Amino acid sequence: MPTNHRENLLKIFQSALAAVNGRVCVRERLKERPLPGMVYMVAVGKAACAMAQGAQDVMGDHIVDALIITKKGYAESLPWPVLEAGHPLVDETSLEAGRQLLAFVDRIPQDASVLVLISGGASALVEALPPQISLDQFQEINRWILGSGLDINDYNRIRRRLSRLKGGRLAKLLYPRRVLCLVVSDVPGNDLRAIGSGPLVADEDMRRPLAVRGLPDFITEVLKHMPPAPAPDDACFQNVKREIVATLDNAKSAAVEAAKGLGYQAMLETGFISGDALEAGARLAKKLLRSEPGTVHVWGGETTVRLPGSPGRGGRNQSLALAAAMMLQGHDDAWFLAAGTDGTDGPTDDAGALVDGGTITRGEQAGQNAKQALARADAGNFLEASGDLIQTGPTGTNVMDIMLGLLRRHEST
Repeated sequence: MPTNHRENLLKIFQSALAAVNGRVCVRERLKERPLPGMVYMVAVGKAACAMAQGAQDVMGDHIVDALIITKKGYAESLPWPVLEAGHPLVDETSLEAGRQLLAFVDRIPQDASVLVLISGGASALVEALPPQISLDQFQEINRWILGSGLDINDYNRIRRRLSRLKGGRLAKLLYPRRVLCLVVSDVPGNDLRAIGSGPLVADEDMRRPLAVRGLPDFITEVLKHMPPAPAPDDACFQNVKREIVATLDNAKSAAVEAAKGLGYQAMLETGFISGDALEAGARLAKKLLRSEPGTVHVWGGETTVRLPGSPGRGGRNQSLALAAAMMLQGHDDAWFLAAGTDGTDGPTDDAGALVDGGTITRGEQAGQNAKQALARADAGNFLEASGDLIQTGPTGTNVMDIMLGLLRRHEST
């Protein structure tokens, strides 16, 4: 059996990231079926630069012009303009990106082919609002949603109603041009309507009243100004071809193979991990402690955190990992990793954390309190003190979150 389990879990996580890297996945797809002729390209999302590089690897000078929009701090040097915009909250840079996207679309000849590359984060990174909705109003809506505990599907159902680009509206703007859209999926079930809030996807849901419980009055009032979206049978969708090139399942499968390659048994956990991060952390840790020693468990999903009025440092994966660490306390034979595949967790530069049975003791010795940290949504400061944070930098992908667990096998003497 391997001995450096902590280092190996990090290697397994990196193998999962490599399998869904946007550059690799786009390059391989376009190698199989390249786009003919001269092409205009739009890439939006946390993996936008990587995906654009994959297209450049194959198509080179056949790309006439391009516009790349990504998260602040995620830009890379490319032959085309790369805009950095706000995330997770839409800000003025997101609206500027929207203005530049609309102008770019207007410049594309109507008989041209367009390659659109979409990855997670696109919903916030580029936006064009109806004239009746101010940026301040839209930011207030997003802040409420982010702290409400709503899952990503309901979040996107609200956001795509209030956009001039999302909910199929970009397809209308691009019509009659031929469009190939390649997608790195960051939503449960790989629902194309939800990825990037579905700018190129017909959405029957847009024609029905929004059924989300507990919306405050200021959101229901703003929703009355929803701009029109194209009907599902609109001709604009006939010229759009959409393909998903990377998913959470791809990353999980790669993690399983990497674990086996390092000498472990591996268990691919099929259930999607969602709901409250603290409950999920405790639940997965309990399952890990009851599991077969020597097996790496691979989970995936996306949990939520209810934020207090003044949240501390951290994100859902850090909260999940710290909740798991409380359950693992005193078990020197257990490790648990939770991290975002995009390299960030909440509004932090940390991807997540890798905790073990000694995490709580180390943090407390540094003057931290785990229960208080979780209550304040401040898991990041505790995990920094315990030495358990994971930093990857931008990963070139975003397929939600990976969780890995290992209970060491005790060798007989």
